[in-house]
Amino acid sequence: MTDFIPMRTPVADRPWFASYPEGVPREIDLSKAGTINDLFDRAVREYANRTVLDSFGVSLTYARLETVALAVASWLQANGIKPGDRVAIMMPNVAAYMPVVFGILKAGAVVVNVNPLYTAHELRHQLTDSGAKAIFVLAQFEHTVKQATESAPIDHVVRVMLGDLLGLKGHLINYFGGKKTPIQKSGRIKSAVDFKTVVDAGGRCALKPVTVAPSDLAFIQYTGGTTGVAKGAALRHSNLTANLEQIAAWFAPSHGHAEGDFVMVSPLPLYHIYALTVCCLYVVSHGGLALLIANPRDMPAFVKTLKSRRFTMFAGLNTLYNSLADTPGIRTVDFSQLTVSLAGGMATQRAVADKWQAITGKPIIEGYGLSETSPMISLNLPDNTTFTGTVGYPWPSTDVSLRGSDGAEVPMGEVGEVCVKGPQVMAGYWNRPDETAKVMTADGYFRTGDLAIMLPDGQIKLVDRLKEMIIVSGFNVYPNEIEDVIVQHPKVREAAVIGLPDPHSGESVCAYVVRRDDTLTANELRDFCGQSLTKYKVPKHVSFRAELPKSPVGKVLRRVLRDDVMKDSSAK
Repeated sequence: MTDFIPMRTPVADRPWFASYPEGVPREIDLSKAGTINDLFDRAVREYANRTVLDSFGVSLTYARLETVALAVASWLQANGIKPGDRVAIMMPNVAAYMPVVFGILKAGAVVVNVNPLYTAHELRHQLTDSGAKAIFVLAQFEHTVKQATESAPIDHVVRVMLGDLLGLKGHLINYFGGKKTPIQKSGRIKSAVDFKTVVDAGGRCALKPVTVAPSDLAFIQYTGGTTGVAKGAALRHSNLTANLEQIAAWFAPSHGHAEGDFVMVSPLPLYHIYALTVCCLYVVSHGGLALLIANPRDMPAFVKTLKSRRFTMFAGLNTLYNSLADTPGIRTVDFSQLTVSLAGGMATQRAVADKWQAITGKPIIEGYGLSETSPMISLNLPDNTTFTGTVGYPWPSTDVSLRGSDGAEVPMGEVGEVCVKGPQVMAGYWNRPDETAKVMTADGYFRTGDLAIMLPDGQIKLVDRLKEMIIVSGFNVYPNEIEDVIVQHPKVREAAVIGLPDPHSGESVCAYVVRRDDTLTANELRDFCGQSLTKYKVPKHVSFRAELPKSPVGKVLRRVLRDDVMKDSSAK
Protein backbone atom coordinates (compact mmCIF):
# COMPACT_ATOMS: atom_id res chain seq x y z
CA MET A 1 0.00 0.00 0.00
CA THR A 2 1.15 3.56 -0.65
CA ASP A 3 1.17 6.44 1.79
CA PHE A 4 -0.25 9.87 1.04
CA ILE A 5 2.55 12.17 -0.10
CA PRO A 6 1.83 15.86 0.57
CA MET A 7 1.51 18.18 -2.40
CA ARG A 8 4.66 19.74 -3.72
CA THR A 9 5.45 23.19 -2.43
CA PRO A 10 4.85 25.85 -3.34
CA VAL A 11 1.50 25.39 -5.10
CA ALA A 12 0.76 29.08 -5.48
CA ASP A 13 1.17 28.72 -9.26
CA ARG A 14 -1.90 26.51 -9.49
CA PRO A 15 -4.37 28.64 -11.47
CA TRP A 16 -7.56 27.20 -9.99
CA PHE A 17 -6.99 28.84 -6.61
CA ALA A 18 -7.85 32.24 -8.04
CA SER A 19 -11.25 30.89 -9.10
CA TYR A 20 -12.18 29.51 -5.68
CA PRO A 21 -15.26 31.19 -4.19
CA GLU A 22 -14.70 33.19 -1.02
CA GLY A 23 -14.74 30.83 1.94
CA VAL A 24 -13.35 27.77 0.13
CA PRO A 25 -9.90 26.96 1.58
CA ARG A 26 -6.94 25.80 -0.46
CA GLU A 27 -6.32 23.01 2.03
CA ILE A 28 -8.66 21.01 4.22
CA ASP A 29 -7.87 20.20 7.83
CA LEU A 30 -7.09 16.49 7.66
CA SER A 31 -7.14 16.24 11.45
CA LYS A 32 -10.93 16.66 11.28
CA ALA A 33 -11.42 13.75 8.89
CA GLY A 34 -11.13 10.80 11.32
CA THR A 35 -12.86 7.55 10.33
CA ILE A 36 -16.19 6.72 8.76
CA ASN A 37 -17.16 5.18 12.11
CA ASP A 38 -16.52 8.55 13.79
CA LEU A 39 -18.72 10.17 11.16
CA PHE A 40 -21.46 7.62 11.72
CA ASP A 41 -21.40 7.91 15.52
CA ARG A 42 -21.56 11.68 15.33
CA ALA A 43 -24.46 11.61 12.85
CA VAL A 44 -26.66 9.22 14.85
CA ARG A 45 -25.94 11.22 18.00
CA GLU A 46 -26.86 14.56 16.45
CA TYR A 47 -29.67 13.51 14.10
CA ALA A 48 -31.26 10.53 15.88
CA ASN A 49 -34.86 11.54 15.14
CA ARG A 50 -34.31 12.69 11.57
CA THR A 51 -35.11 10.51 8.57
CA VAL A 52 -32.00 9.11 6.90
CA LEU A 53 -33.52 7.19 3.99
CA ASP A 54 -36.74 6.67 2.10
CA SER A 55 -37.28 3.37 0.28
CA PHE A 56 -40.53 2.48 -1.49
CA GLY A 57 -42.19 5.36 0.37
CA VAL A 58 -41.17 4.11 3.84
CA SER A 59 -38.71 6.07 5.98
CA LEU A 60 -36.04 5.04 8.48
CA THR A 61 -34.61 7.32 11.16
CA TYR A 62 -30.96 7.71 12.10
CA ALA A 63 -31.74 5.97 15.40
CA ARG A 64 -33.15 2.95 13.57
CA LEU A 65 -30.16 2.98 11.20
CA GLU A 66 -27.84 2.75 14.20
CA THR A 67 -29.82 -0.06 15.82
CA VAL A 68 -29.71 -2.23 12.71
CA ALA A 69 -26.08 -1.39 11.90
CA LEU A 70 -24.96 -2.39 15.39
CA ALA A 71 -26.97 -5.62 15.13
CA VAL A 72 -25.20 -6.42 11.84
CA ALA A 73 -21.83 -5.67 13.42
CA SER A 74 -22.59 -7.85 16.45
CA TRP A 75 -23.75 -10.75 14.26
CA LEU A 76 -20.59 -10.55 12.17
CA GLN A 77 -18.46 -10.60 15.31
CA ALA A 78 -20.36 -13.56 16.70
CA ASN A 79 -19.75 -15.44 13.46
CA GLY A 80 -16.02 -15.00 13.43
CA ILE A 81 -15.58 -11.86 11.35
CA LYS A 82 -12.53 -10.02 12.67
CA PRO A 83 -11.21 -6.48 12.04
CA GLY A 84 -9.69 -6.35 8.58
CA ASP A 85 -11.76 -9.24 7.21
CA ARG A 86 -13.62 -8.53 3.98
CA VAL A 87 -17.41 -8.68 3.69
CA ALA A 88 -19.18 -8.32 0.34
CA ILE A 89 -22.46 -6.56 -0.43
CA MET A 90 -24.41 -7.49 -3.57
CA MET A 91 -27.50 -5.29 -3.49
CA PRO A 92 -29.16 -2.41 -5.36
CA ASN A 93 -30.54 0.63 -3.52
CA VAL A 94 -32.75 -1.03 -0.93
CA ALA A 95 -33.25 0.00 2.70
CA ALA A 96 -30.87 -2.66 4.06
CA TYR A 97 -27.87 -1.40 2.12
CA MET A 98 -26.93 1.53 4.37
CA PRO A 99 -27.14 -0.27 7.73
CA VAL A 100 -25.21 -3.21 6.28
CA VAL A 101 -22.40 -0.91 5.12
CA PHE A 102 -22.12 0.82 8.47
CA GLY A 103 -22.50 -2.48 10.32
CA ILE A 104 -19.56 -3.99 8.46
CA LEU A 105 -17.44 -0.94 9.22
CA LYS A 106 -18.48 -0.88 12.89
CA ALA A 107 -17.19 -4.46 13.14
CA GLY A 108 -13.85 -3.19 11.86
CA ALA A 109 -14.24 -5.15 8.64
CA VAL A 110 -13.77 -4.02 5.04
CA VAL A 111 -16.67 -3.56 2.59
CA VAL A 112 -16.36 -5.19 -0.84
CA ASN A 113 -19.04 -3.72 -3.09
CA VAL A 114 -20.34 -6.04 -5.81
CA ASN A 115 -22.45 -5.24 -8.85
CA PRO A 116 -25.67 -7.33 -8.46
CA LEU A 117 -25.72 -7.92 -12.22
CA TYR A 118 -22.46 -9.83 -12.19
CA THR A 119 -22.40 -13.35 -13.56
CA ALA A 120 -21.08 -16.17 -11.38
CA HIS A 121 -17.80 -16.01 -13.32
CA GLU A 122 -17.31 -12.32 -12.51
CA LEU A 123 -18.47 -12.68 -8.90
CA ARG A 124 -16.19 -15.65 -8.28
CA HIS A 125 -13.13 -13.61 -9.29
CA GLN A 126 -14.06 -10.70 -7.05
CA LEU A 127 -14.80 -12.87 -4.01
CA THR A 128 -11.67 -14.93 -4.46
CA ASP A 129 -9.41 -11.95 -5.08
CA SER A 130 -10.70 -10.03 -2.06
CA GLY A 131 -10.85 -13.08 0.19
CA ALA A 132 -14.33 -12.09 1.36
CA LYS A 133 -15.63 -14.25 4.20
CA ALA A 134 -19.29 -13.24 4.03
CA ILE A 135 -21.73 -11.74 1.56
CA PHE A 136 -25.06 -9.92 1.92
CA VAL A 137 -27.06 -10.51 -1.27
CA LEU A 138 -30.51 -9.53 -2.46
CA ALA A 139 -32.68 -12.62 -2.88
CA GLN A 140 -33.11 -12.05 -6.62
CA PHE A 141 -29.38 -12.63 -7.12
CA GLU A 142 -28.91 -15.49 -4.69
CA HIS A 143 -28.60 -18.02 -7.53
CA THR A 144 -25.48 -16.24 -8.77
CA VAL A 145 -23.90 -16.43 -5.32
CA LYS A 146 -24.75 -20.13 -5.10
CA GLN A 147 -22.90 -20.81 -8.34
CA ALA A 148 -19.93 -18.63 -7.42
CA THR A 149 -19.49 -19.98 -3.89
CA GLU A 150 -19.02 -23.54 -5.08
CA SER A 151 -15.35 -22.56 -5.30
CA ALA A 152 -15.08 -19.05 -3.80
CA PRO A 153 -13.96 -18.80 -0.12
CA ILE A 154 -17.20 -17.60 1.46
CA ASP A 155 -18.19 -18.69 4.98
CA HIS A 156 -21.53 -16.89 5.40
CA VAL A 157 -24.34 -15.85 3.06
CA VAL A 158 -27.06 -13.44 4.21
CA ARG A 159 -30.17 -13.16 2.03
CA VAL A 160 -31.77 -9.71 1.96
CA MET A 161 -35.32 -9.09 0.73
CA LEU A 162 -36.57 -6.00 -1.09
CA GLY A 163 -38.91 -5.03 1.75
CA ASP A 164 -36.63 -5.73 4.71
CA LEU A 165 -36.80 -2.97 7.38
CA LEU A 166 -39.89 -1.42 5.78
CA GLY A 167 -42.52 -2.60 8.28
CA LEU A 168 -45.95 -3.73 7.07
CA LYS A 169 -45.38 -2.45 3.55
CA GLY A 170 -42.11 -4.37 3.49
CA HIS A 171 -43.89 -7.57 4.48
CA LEU A 172 -46.28 -7.10 1.56
CA ILE A 173 -43.39 -6.39 -0.83
CA ASN A 174 -41.59 -9.52 0.31
CA TYR A 175 -44.74 -11.67 0.23
CA PHE A 176 -45.66 -10.78 -3.34
CA GLY A 177 -42.19 -10.26 -4.80
CA GLY A 178 -39.73 -12.27 -2.72
CA LYS A 179 -38.39 -15.78 -2.57
CA LYS A 180 -39.88 -18.18 -0.06
CA THR A 181 -37.60 -21.18 -0.65
CA PRO A 182 -35.02 -22.12 1.98
CA ILE A 183 -31.53 -20.74 1.47
CA GLN A 184 -29.32 -23.39 -0.06
CA LYS A 185 -25.79 -23.98 1.17
CA SER A 186 -23.04 -24.72 -1.32
CA GLY A 187 -19.30 -25.19 -1.28
CA ARG A 188 -17.67 -24.38 2.07
CA ILE A 189 -20.46 -22.13 3.40
CA LYS A 190 -20.91 -22.44 7.16
CA SER A 191 -24.18 -20.51 7.45
CA ALA A 192 -26.89 -19.18 5.14
CA VAL A 193 -29.52 -17.02 6.82
CA ASP A 194 -32.10 -14.33 6.20
CA PHE A 195 -31.34 -10.70 7.02
CA LYS A 196 -34.12 -10.67 9.61
CA THR A 197 -32.33 -13.46 11.45
CA VAL A 198 -29.13 -11.40 11.43
CA VAL A 199 -30.90 -8.35 12.87
CA ASP A 200 -32.75 -10.36 15.54
CA ALA A 201 -29.73 -12.42 16.61
CA GLY A 202 -27.33 -9.50 16.41
CA GLY A 203 -29.66 -7.35 18.47
CA ARG A 204 -29.34 -9.81 21.32
CA CYS A 205 -25.53 -9.59 21.31
CA ALA A 206 -23.38 -6.84 22.74
CA LEU A 207 -20.91 -5.40 20.23
CA LYS A 208 -17.36 -5.80 21.48
CA PRO A 209 -15.37 -2.55 21.18
CA VAL A 210 -13.30 -2.34 18.00
CA THR A 211 -10.53 0.20 17.42
CA VAL A 212 -10.51 1.54 13.87
CA ALA A 213 -7.84 3.99 12.71
CA PRO A 214 -8.04 6.44 9.77
CA SER A 215 -5.28 4.44 8.07
CA ASP A 216 -7.32 1.21 8.17
CA LEU A 217 -9.02 -0.04 5.01
CA ALA A 218 -12.73 0.69 4.68
CA PHE A 219 -13.63 -0.37 1.12
CA ILE A 220 -12.25 -2.40 -1.73
CA GLN A 221 -13.83 -0.98 -4.88
CA TYR A 222 -13.20 -3.10 -7.93
CA THR A 223 -12.26 -1.44 -11.16
CA GLY A 224 -10.72 -2.75 -14.38
CA GLY A 225 -7.52 -1.92 -16.19
CA THR A 226 -5.86 -2.07 -19.56
CA THR A 227 -5.19 -5.76 -18.90
CA GLY A 228 -8.89 -6.45 -18.45
CA VAL A 229 -8.26 -7.94 -14.99
CA ALA A 230 -10.48 -6.39 -12.33
CA LYS A 231 -8.40 -4.79 -9.57
CA GLY A 232 -9.56 -3.69 -6.14
CA ALA A 233 -8.90 -0.07 -5.27
CA ALA A 234 -8.04 -0.21 -1.56
CA LEU A 235 -9.63 2.83 0.09
CA ARG A 236 -8.75 3.75 3.65
CA HIS A 237 -11.16 5.41 6.05
CA SER A 238 -9.05 8.56 5.66
CA ASN A 239 -9.43 8.52 1.87
CA LEU A 240 -13.23 8.65 2.12
CA THR A 241 -13.43 11.08 5.03
CA ALA A 242 -10.93 13.41 3.34
CA ASN A 243 -13.12 13.43 0.23
CA LEU A 244 -16.14 14.20 2.41
CA GLU A 245 -14.27 17.14 3.97
CA GLN A 246 -13.46 18.34 0.47
CA ILE A 247 -17.12 18.12 -0.58
CA ALA A 248 -18.19 20.01 2.53
CA ALA A 249 -15.60 22.74 1.95
CA TRP A 250 -16.64 23.12 -1.71
CA PHE A 251 -20.35 23.41 -0.94
CA ALA A 252 -20.18 25.38 2.32
CA PRO A 253 -20.23 28.95 0.89
CA SER A 254 -23.31 28.40 -1.26
CA HIS A 255 -25.19 25.38 0.10
CA GLY A 256 -25.58 25.18 3.83
CA HIS A 257 -28.05 22.50 4.91
CA ALA A 258 -30.76 23.74 7.23
CA GLU A 259 -32.32 21.23 9.59
CA GLY A 260 -34.39 18.64 7.78
CA ASP A 261 -34.19 20.23 4.32
CA PHE A 262 -31.40 18.15 2.75
CA VAL A 263 -32.92 15.46 0.52
CA MET A 264 -30.69 13.73 -2.03
CA VAL A 265 -32.30 11.87 -4.92
CA SER A 266 -30.24 8.68 -5.12
CA PRO A 267 -30.92 6.63 -8.27
CA LEU A 268 -27.31 5.57 -8.89
CA PRO A 269 -26.34 2.26 -7.29
CA LEU A 270 -24.73 2.74 -3.89
CA TYR A 271 -22.19 0.03 -4.71
CA HIS A 272 -20.71 2.51 -7.24
CA ILE A 273 -18.11 4.81 -5.66
CA TYR A 274 -19.80 8.00 -6.91
CA ALA A 275 -23.12 7.19 -5.24
CA LEU A 276 -21.46 5.59 -2.21
CA THR A 277 -19.64 8.79 -1.33
CA VAL A 278 -22.19 11.37 -2.44
CA CYS A 279 -25.53 9.68 -1.75
CA CYS A 280 -24.62 7.64 1.32
CA LEU A 281 -21.61 8.93 3.27
CA TYR A 282 -22.06 12.63 2.48
CA VAL A 283 -25.79 12.50 3.16
CA VAL A 284 -25.27 10.81 6.54
CA SER A 285 -22.46 13.17 7.52
CA HIS A 286 -24.81 16.15 7.10
CA GLY A 287 -27.99 14.71 8.57
CA GLY A 288 -29.64 14.43 5.18
CA LEU A 289 -32.13 11.99 3.67
CA ALA A 290 -31.34 9.67 0.77
CA LEU A 291 -34.34 9.14 -1.48
CA LEU A 292 -33.42 5.64 -2.69
CA ILE A 293 -34.46 4.54 -6.15
CA ALA A 294 -34.17 0.75 -6.33
CA ASN A 295 -34.87 0.49 -10.07
CA PRO A 296 -34.04 3.69 -11.97
CA ARG A 297 -34.74 1.94 -15.28
CA ASP A 298 -38.47 2.05 -14.47
CA MET A 299 -38.80 5.69 -15.52
CA PRO A 300 -42.57 6.10 -14.94
CA ALA A 301 -42.17 4.80 -11.37
CA PHE A 302 -39.11 7.02 -10.90
CA VAL A 303 -41.09 10.11 -11.92
CA LYS A 304 -43.92 9.05 -9.61
CA THR A 305 -41.44 8.89 -6.71
CA LEU A 306 -40.09 12.34 -7.58
CA LYS A 307 -43.64 13.67 -7.38
CA SER A 308 -44.10 12.20 -3.91
CA ARG A 309 -41.79 14.57 -2.04
CA ARG A 310 -39.63 17.63 -2.47
CA PHE A 311 -35.87 17.24 -2.78
CA THR A 312 -32.86 19.55 -2.78
CA MET A 313 -30.06 17.67 -4.57
CA PHE A 314 -29.87 15.14 -7.38
CA ALA A 315 -27.00 12.79 -8.24
CA GLY A 316 -27.12 11.30 -11.72
CA LEU A 317 -25.29 10.85 -14.98
CA ASN A 318 -25.84 11.75 -18.60
CA THR A 319 -27.96 8.79 -19.70
CA LEU A 320 -30.16 9.01 -16.62
CA TYR A 321 -30.84 12.71 -17.05
CA ASN A 322 -31.55 12.12 -20.74
CA SER A 323 -34.04 9.34 -20.05
CA LEU A 324 -35.80 11.28 -17.31
CA ALA A 325 -36.10 14.34 -19.52
CA ASP A 326 -37.95 12.22 -22.10
CA THR A 327 -40.31 10.57 -19.60
CA PRO A 328 -43.94 11.74 -19.58
CA GLY A 329 -44.86 13.61 -16.43
CA ILE A 330 -41.36 14.90 -15.65
CA ARG A 331 -42.45 18.49 -16.25
CA THR A 332 -45.09 18.21 -13.53
CA VAL A 333 -42.47 17.34 -10.87
CA ASP A 334 -41.89 20.09 -8.31
CA PHE A 335 -38.27 21.18 -8.77
CA SER A 336 -38.66 24.38 -6.77
CA GLN A 337 -36.41 23.17 -3.93
CA LEU A 338 -33.72 21.71 -6.17
CA THR A 339 -30.38 23.45 -5.65
CA VAL A 340 -27.87 21.20 -7.46
CA SER A 341 -27.96 18.43 -10.07
CA LEU A 342 -24.64 16.59 -9.93
CA ALA A 343 -23.26 14.57 -12.82
CA GLY A 344 -20.31 12.20 -13.10
CA GLY A 345 -19.39 8.71 -14.22
CA MET A 346 -19.41 9.60 -17.92
CA ALA A 347 -19.29 12.71 -20.12
CA THR A 348 -22.40 14.87 -19.93
CA GLN A 349 -23.69 15.91 -23.34
CA ARG A 350 -24.59 19.55 -23.76
CA ALA A 351 -27.92 18.71 -25.40
CA VAL A 352 -28.90 16.66 -22.37
CA ALA A 353 -27.76 19.41 -19.99
CA ASP A 354 -29.82 21.96 -21.90
CA LYS A 355 -32.95 19.76 -21.76
CA TRP A 356 -32.52 19.19 -18.03
CA GLN A 357 -32.05 22.88 -17.30
CA ALA A 358 -35.11 23.77 -19.37
CA ILE A 359 -37.19 21.38 -17.24
CA THR A 360 -35.74 22.08 -13.80
CA GLY A 361 -34.41 25.61 -14.05
CA LYS A 362 -31.03 24.40 -12.77
CA PRO A 363 -27.91 23.46 -14.74
CA ILE A 364 -26.12 20.15 -14.42
CA ILE A 365 -22.96 20.56 -12.34
CA GLU A 366 -20.41 18.12 -13.71
CA GLY A 367 -17.47 16.67 -11.82
CA TYR A 368 -14.69 14.17 -12.27
CA GLY A 369 -13.39 11.26 -10.27
CA LEU A 370 -12.47 7.59 -10.20
CA SER A 371 -12.77 4.61 -7.89
CA GLU A 372 -9.11 5.13 -7.06
CA THR A 373 -9.77 8.67 -5.81
CA SER A 374 -12.73 8.04 -3.49
CA PRO A 375 -13.96 9.38 -6.06
CA MET A 376 -13.97 13.17 -6.47
CA ILE A 377 -11.06 15.14 -7.92
CA SER A 378 -12.81 18.18 -9.30
CA LEU A 379 -16.24 19.79 -9.65
CA ASN A 380 -17.81 22.84 -11.18
CA LEU A 381 -18.96 25.62 -8.88
CA PRO A 382 -22.27 24.66 -7.21
CA ASP A 383 -23.82 28.04 -7.92
CA ASN A 384 -23.10 28.01 -11.66
CA THR A 385 -26.06 29.18 -13.71
CA THR A 386 -25.11 27.40 -16.93
CA PHE A 387 -23.53 24.12 -18.02
CA THR A 388 -19.81 24.61 -18.66
CA GLY A 389 -18.75 21.50 -20.57
CA THR A 390 -15.80 21.09 -18.20
CA VAL A 391 -15.41 18.97 -15.06
CA GLY A 392 -14.61 22.04 -12.99
CA TYR A 393 -11.74 22.93 -10.68
CA PRO A 394 -9.47 20.68 -8.61
CA TRP A 395 -10.62 20.53 -5.01
CA PRO A 396 -8.86 21.73 -1.85
CA SER A 397 -5.76 19.67 -0.95
CA THR A 398 -5.82 18.25 -4.48
CA ASP A 399 -3.07 18.88 -6.98
CA VAL A 400 -3.67 18.09 -10.63
CA SER A 401 -0.78 17.89 -13.03
CA LEU A 402 -1.25 17.26 -16.76
CA ARG A 403 1.69 15.31 -18.09
CA GLY A 404 3.00 14.09 -21.40
CA SER A 405 4.29 10.64 -22.28
CA ASP A 406 7.72 11.65 -20.99
CA GLY A 407 6.28 12.39 -17.55
CA ALA A 408 6.90 16.12 -17.81
CA GLU A 409 4.11 18.62 -17.18
CA VAL A 410 2.61 19.94 -20.41
CA PRO A 411 2.14 23.69 -21.05
CA MET A 412 -1.21 25.26 -20.28
CA GLY A 413 -3.81 24.47 -22.93
CA GLU A 414 -2.07 21.36 -24.26
CA VAL A 415 -3.35 17.81 -23.88
CA GLY A 416 -1.82 15.73 -21.13
CA GLU A 417 -2.62 12.78 -18.89
CA VAL A 418 -4.43 13.79 -15.70
CA CYS A 419 -2.18 12.99 -12.73
CA VAL A 420 -3.52 13.58 -9.21
CA LYS A 421 -2.12 13.91 -5.72
CA GLY A 422 -4.31 14.28 -2.66
CA PRO A 423 -5.52 12.58 0.52
CA GLN A 424 -8.42 10.98 -1.36
CA VAL A 425 -6.09 8.89 -3.57
CA MET A 426 -6.24 5.16 -2.79
CA ALA A 427 -3.70 3.27 -0.73
CA GLY A 428 -3.06 1.08 -3.78
CA TYR A 429 -4.58 -1.88 -5.59
CA TRP A 430 -5.47 -4.76 -3.29
CA ASN A 431 -2.62 -7.31 -3.30
CA ARG A 432 -1.27 -5.92 -6.58
CA PRO A 433 1.88 -3.88 -5.87
CA ASP A 434 2.96 -4.29 -9.49
CA GLU A 435 -0.25 -2.70 -10.77
CA THR A 436 -0.01 0.04 -8.12
CA ALA A 437 3.52 0.89 -9.24
CA LYS A 438 2.33 1.28 -12.83
CA VAL A 439 -0.13 4.05 -11.94
CA MET A 440 2.02 6.03 -9.50
CA THR A 441 4.65 8.53 -10.61
CA ALA A 442 8.03 8.85 -8.91
CA ASP A 443 6.85 12.02 -7.16
CA GLY A 444 3.66 10.46 -5.80
CA TYR A 445 0.98 11.33 -8.37
CA PHE A 446 -1.71 8.89 -9.44
CA ARG A 447 -1.93 8.50 -13.21
CA THR A 448 -5.61 8.43 -14.12
CA GLY A 449 -5.21 7.32 -17.74
CA ASP A 450 -7.49 10.18 -18.83
CA LEU A 451 -6.41 12.94 -21.19
CA ALA A 452 -7.41 16.56 -20.67
CA ILE A 453 -6.48 20.18 -21.18
CA MET A 454 -6.45 22.80 -18.46
CA LEU A 455 -8.09 26.14 -19.18
CA PRO A 456 -6.35 29.36 -18.08
CA ASP A 457 -8.57 29.66 -14.98
CA GLY A 458 -7.73 26.11 -13.87
CA GLN A 459 -10.81 24.27 -15.13
CA ILE A 460 -10.22 20.75 -16.43
CA LYS A 461 -11.67 19.75 -19.78
CA LEU A 462 -11.51 16.04 -20.53
CA VAL A 463 -10.82 15.26 -24.17
CA ASP A 464 -10.13 11.52 -24.38
CA ARG A 465 -9.12 8.36 -22.50
CA LEU A 466 -5.62 7.07 -22.62
CA LYS A 467 -6.83 3.62 -21.70
CA GLU A 468 -8.98 1.85 -24.20
CA MET A 469 -11.82 1.22 -21.83
CA ILE A 470 -15.42 1.66 -22.91
CA ILE A 471 -17.96 3.47 -20.72
CA VAL A 472 -21.49 2.09 -20.95
CA SER A 473 -23.98 4.14 -18.90
CA GLY A 474 -21.27 5.08 -16.44
CA PHE A 475 -19.83 1.57 -16.05
CA ASN A 476 -16.32 0.74 -17.18
CA VAL A 477 -16.05 -2.05 -19.74
CA TYR A 478 -12.66 -3.44 -20.67
CA PRO A 479 -12.06 -4.88 -24.17
CA ASN A 480 -9.56 -7.55 -23.11
CA GLU A 481 -12.07 -9.15 -20.74
CA ILE A 482 -14.67 -9.42 -23.49
CA GLU A 483 -12.16 -10.61 -26.10
CA ASP A 484 -10.99 -13.34 -23.73
CA VAL A 485 -14.55 -14.66 -23.56
CA ILE A 486 -15.24 -14.35 -27.30
CA VAL A 487 -12.17 -16.32 -28.37
CA GLN A 488 -13.26 -19.22 -26.15
CA HIS A 489 -16.01 -19.89 -28.71
CA PRO A 490 -14.85 -22.77 -30.91
CA LYS A 491 -15.95 -20.98 -34.08
CA VAL A 492 -13.88 -17.82 -33.37
CA ARG A 493 -10.34 -17.24 -34.58
CA GLU A 494 -9.64 -13.69 -33.48
CA ALA A 495 -11.55 -10.81 -31.96
CA ALA A 496 -11.16 -7.13 -31.19
CA VAL A 497 -13.56 -5.06 -29.10
CA ILE A 498 -13.97 -1.30 -29.26
CA GLY A 499 -16.47 1.28 -28.06
CA LEU A 500 -18.54 3.38 -30.43
CA PRO A 501 -20.80 6.36 -29.67
CA ASP A 502 -24.31 5.39 -28.58
CA PRO A 503 -27.15 7.94 -28.03
CA HIS A 504 -28.63 5.91 -25.17
CA SER A 505 -25.65 4.60 -23.20
CA GLY A 506 -22.84 6.97 -24.14
CA GLU A 507 -20.93 4.16 -25.78
CA SER A 508 -21.79 0.66 -26.94
CA VAL A 509 -19.62 -2.43 -27.01
CA CYS A 510 -18.79 -3.52 -30.57
CA ALA A 511 -16.98 -6.75 -31.45
CA TYR A 512 -15.09 -7.41 -34.69
CA VAL A 513 -14.51 -11.11 -35.21
CA VAL A 514 -12.56 -13.35 -37.54
CA ARG A 515 -14.44 -16.65 -37.76
CA ARG A 516 -13.12 -20.20 -37.90
CA ASP A 517 -16.51 -21.43 -39.02
CA ASP A 518 -18.67 -19.28 -41.28
CA THR A 519 -21.85 -20.68 -39.72
CA LEU A 520 -21.25 -18.54 -36.61
CA THR A 521 -23.90 -15.83 -36.26
CA ALA A 522 -23.93 -12.59 -34.28
CA ASN A 523 -26.82 -13.78 -32.08
CA GLU A 524 -25.05 -17.07 -31.34
CA LEU A 525 -21.94 -15.19 -30.22
CA ARG A 526 -23.91 -12.73 -28.08
CA ASP A 527 -25.70 -15.61 -26.36
CA PHE A 528 -22.33 -17.22 -25.69
CA CYS A 529 -20.97 -14.01 -24.16
CA GLY A 530 -24.07 -13.65 -21.99
CA GLN A 531 -23.14 -16.83 -20.14
CA SER A 532 -20.01 -15.18 -18.69
CA LEU A 533 -20.57 -11.45 -18.95
CA THR A 534 -22.95 -8.97 -17.38
CA LYS A 535 -25.52 -7.70 -19.88
CA TYR A 536 -23.96 -4.29 -20.42
CA LYS A 537 -20.65 -5.95 -21.35
CA VAL A 538 -22.17 -8.22 -24.01
CA PRO A 539 -21.38 -6.75 -27.47
CA LYS A 540 -24.31 -4.78 -28.81
CA HIS A 541 -22.91 -5.04 -32.34
CA VAL A 542 -21.00 -7.95 -33.83
CA SER A 543 -19.32 -7.69 -37.23
CA PHE A 544 -17.36 -10.37 -39.03
CA ARG A 545 -14.15 -9.56 -40.89
CA ALA A 546 -11.55 -11.43 -42.91
CA GLU A 547 -8.74 -9.90 -40.86
CA LEU A 548 -8.00 -7.33 -38.16
CA PRO A 549 -5.47 -4.48 -38.34
CA LYS A 550 -2.23 -5.43 -36.59
CA SER A 551 1.17 -4.01 -35.75
CA PRO A 552 4.36 -5.55 -37.18
CA VAL A 553 4.65 -7.76 -34.08
CA GLY A 554 1.08 -9.01 -34.43
CA LYS A 555 -0.69 -6.87 -31.86
CA VAL A 556 -4.28 -6.04 -32.82
CA LEU A 557 -4.59 -2.27 -33.21
CA ARG A 558 -7.94 -1.32 -31.68
CA ARG A 559 -7.38 2.40 -32.25
CA VAL A 560 -6.85 1.85 -35.99
CA LEU A 561 -9.90 -0.38 -36.10
CA ARG A 562 -12.04 2.24 -34.40
CA ASP A 563 -10.80 4.98 -36.73
CA ASP A 564 -11.61 2.82 -39.75
CA VAL A 565 -15.11 2.06 -38.49
CA MET A 566 -15.81 5.72 -37.74
CA LYS A 567 -14.51 6.73 -41.17
CA ASP A 568 -16.70 4.14 -42.89
CA SER A 569 -19.81 5.23 -40.97
CA SER A 570 -19.25 8.91 -41.74
CA ALA A 571 -18.84 8.13 -45.43
CA LYS A 572 -22.27 6.47 -45.61
